[in-house]
Amino acid sequence: MRKLFTAMTLGLGLAAGGASAQNVGIATSNPGSLFHNIGTAVANAANNAGLDTTIQPATSPNQFIPYLNSGGIEFGVANLQEVSYAVTGDAWWNGNVNDNLRLVGMLMPLNEAIFVRKDGDIMSLEDLKGKRMTDGYTAQNTILPQLSAIYATAGMTRDDVEKVSVASVVAGADAFMAGDTVGFIFAHGAGKVREADAAVGGLRALTVADSSPEALAKAREHWPTANFITMPAGSAPGVLEDGVYISFPQVVFTHAGVSDDVVYAMAKAMYGGKADMAGTFPPFNAFNPDDMHGDGGNVAFHPGALKFFEEAGLN
Repeated sequence: MRKLFTAMTLGLGLAAGGASAQNVGIATSNPGSLFHNIGTAVANAANNAGLDTTIQPATSPNQFIPYLNSGGIEFGVANLQEVSYAVTGDAWWNGNVNDNLRLVGMLMPLNEAIFVRKDGDIMSLEDLKGKRMTDGYTAQNTILPQLSAIYATAGMTRDDVEKVSVASVVAGADAFMAGDTVGFIFAHGAGKVREADAAVGGLRALTVADSSPEALAKAREHWPTANFITMPAGSAPGVLEDGVYISFPQVVFTHAGVSDDVVYAMAKAMYGGKADMAGTFPPFNAFNPDDMHGDGGNVAFHPGALKFFEEAGLN
């Protein structure tokens, strides 16, 4: 019987217990977030492939990663940069190393923007100067450097806006909808962005101010895995014209103690489950299964995943 740790103890409700091909968990961010959508889609594909998989939401990966690292749950979804920092103990991990983390597979890139009202007078990042903008992200350490990376493309810093502290991206979107800020940062395609789009009568996703190699280098000073991606008009809420946005890798990951058979089964389910995942969460239409064995940087792939990649010819 898998038990639940109380929110008072860990600040999240994650299922604990040994890995089992019959009953595994995927830790995600909270409902409305991109990683909750992704985790739900992956769980559905895994269930259709024979794994009994449930999602267990927390506020953000920086809350559930130590729990996953210790073996409390089998899988998680996050961006690669956060997992990389967790393995080395860098940035907000303050030397706390999570060296049991292993990759299962690369997903489609996470594309991100600052969103404002479509009918407002903010048309560019520079127009945010002096305005009330979400900041803080006290429960989601990954967001501040991403904000800084976006601002850097316009030669700006977080000090150029009036900071309104929120706990998470979901709380930031709520603050925007309540009229407390002029904008919020979120991943394209997330359910909360669609909610905000409907709530205010339309969003505008602000493009990066400069998409040159020099601007990308400035963005990577804050978020090393950042890239630029062009999204066509109408491809997601707020994308009103063809434009360039920040993009970076996202992953499904696990810990070293999960059996090779369970990780193999998850990797196989992901590889063959694109249709299931896209049916649950349409951004998975951009997922290329043949890219699952991508560059994980300093984060090693689990042997179970490597076994599947070898069989699938993804070496």
